[in-house]
Amino acid sequence: MATTARFTRQKISTTISPQTLEFLEGLVKSGEAHTMAEALDLAISRLLVYENRERLASDTDAYYANLTDAEIGEERRLEAALSQSSEGIDFEQ
Repeated sequence: MATTARFTRQKISTTISPQTLEFLEGLVKSGEAHTMAEALDLAISRLLVYENRERLASDTDAYYANLTDAEIGEERRLEAALSQSSEGIDFEQ
């Protein structure tokens, strides 16, 4: 699989800050990544996860901020029903 990924990768040339270089080298030294390219991919992947979580939080806030009183009541009824139906479930198993 690594050889397949190597053929589909795009070559770039850029400069980075000393802090970024230190971070990427740390990922390689810790074994989280095998190469600098893999370290960069990992760092960007983590950033995308963070951005997606931020977008979800923002979208959720906007959803609840725009609900009508009737919709808020329905949300609360659903919340109570879900809470009641999940009593006794051990989510740690």
